[in-house]
Amino acid sequence: MTEFLAGHLSWGAVAALVGLIAGTVLGLAARLGDFCTLGALESALYGGDQRRLRLWGVVLAVAILATQAGAAAGWIDLGETYYHRVAWLPVASIVGGLTFGYGMALAGNCGFGALVRLGSGDLRAMVIVIILAISGFVALSGPLAPIRDRLFPQVDTDTPQSFEASFQRLDLPFSAFVALVVVGLLVWALSHPGLRASRRSVLWGAAAGLAVAFSFAGTSWVARESLGAVVVEGPSFVAAVGRALLWLMTASGGGLGYTVGAVFGITLGSFIGSVWRGLFRWEACEDPRELGRQIGGAALMGIGGVVAMGCSIGQGVSAVAALAWSGPVTLAAIALGAWFGLRQLIESFQPE
Repeated sequence: MTEFLAGHLSWGAVAALVGLIAGTVLGLAARLGDFCTLGALESALYGGDQRRLRLWGVVLAVAILATQAGAAAGWIDLGETYYHRVAWLPVASIVGGLTFGYGMALAGNCGFGALVRLGSGDLRAMVIVIILAISGFVALSGPLAPIRDRLFPQVDTDTPQSFEASFQRLDLPFSAFVALVVVGLLVWALSHPGLRASRRSVLWGAAAGLAVAFSFAGTSWVARESLGAVVVEGPSFVAAVGRALLWLMTASGGGLGYTVGAVFGITLGSFIGSVWRGLFRWEACEDPRELGRQIGGAALMGIGGVVAMGCSIGQGVSAVAALAWSGPVTLAAIALGAWFGLRQLIESFQPE
């Protein structure tokens, strides 16, 4: 198998294939299982329905269990992910997460959600994707990079930035902690009658969690076989969107890799799921003010996601699955920023 792939595909292309498979499953989970970040928060806060929010419990539980089991079996090298390898700055998670979450509310989507809507025919999402990609690279390696690097430096460290490292230092059973977290998330999720009644959502939520673990396992395998030519990573959609656009325009820009495959996989999976459910339709923005708000939100998401080293999926699912310190803190900050933005849009901060 290894010799066949090495003889027919570059290692970057193999990693892109891993991303394409995982991204397609995530896109299908969004369209067939109603897995969405902002939609879950909005329906819970203002729609009186926690079903989509509780679905996150299934996604996270399965992602954590499968990822940690893969790491224990030696299939996943979490120590090579930047979630474990880059020194965690709590202030970066908080500031970046709040900025990303607020931008997500203004834009009406996160990067993942915008790709899903693009695959469903929403041309407004194309604008969000492009602005997100540009602003992300402005903060990552463009004019804002020196300021971002000075305020929120991203420095490699030999100390794993993870809960596992903490439990090892305290000589506590890490496996018991993992089991407790997984069971707690599943109990919280499945205690909601509406979610229990929606078997389709539960199954697709589990598939989304497995797609995250598959991403870590697949890129770990490619990294080992290629002697480090490919990095170990999970789904994340800020810098990844910029890299995908650069590759699409130049066939270089860092080259073909996991992130490029994942971005196109999300769109493909969403397209398939939308057609399957009869939801595909072309849509465009008719209100210039709405478009302006979405552009501003996308710009904030790009900058905030780079500062926080991930988005609602990158930190909120992938980093949480890796049980990195940054994951829960960033996810909470994103949710708080989104709540603030939604309150501004829906309630205009008017007292009840």
